Amino acid sequence: MEASKESMSDLESGMISIIRIFHKYSGHKCNLKKAELKALINNEMNHFIMKIQEKETLDELFADLDQNGDLEIDFKEFITLIAMVTSACHELHPQAT
Repeated sequence: MEASKESMSDLESGMISIIRIFHKYSGHKCNLKKAELKALINNEMNHFIMKIQEKETLDELFADLDQNGDLEIDFKEFITLIAMVTSACHELHPQAT
């Protein structure tokens, strides 16, 4: 994964960005708690998802993502969120450039 930035495609660069952002908020433990997920969404996805203000909204989203019930969001569970948001954006803007 140590390819130079010049040789990476836009998609590959995007994938690296997703991984880096996840680790920025999860740290070395590689899992997000509720507060970390909220901060990530509010800081990194605020053009695609409304800022999470209500505790109930966060609780519902967290429960939907936490597929294994360990009260943390691992990378695979986080990717589910990325896929859902990306799919919704594609439906709204199918010809986005």
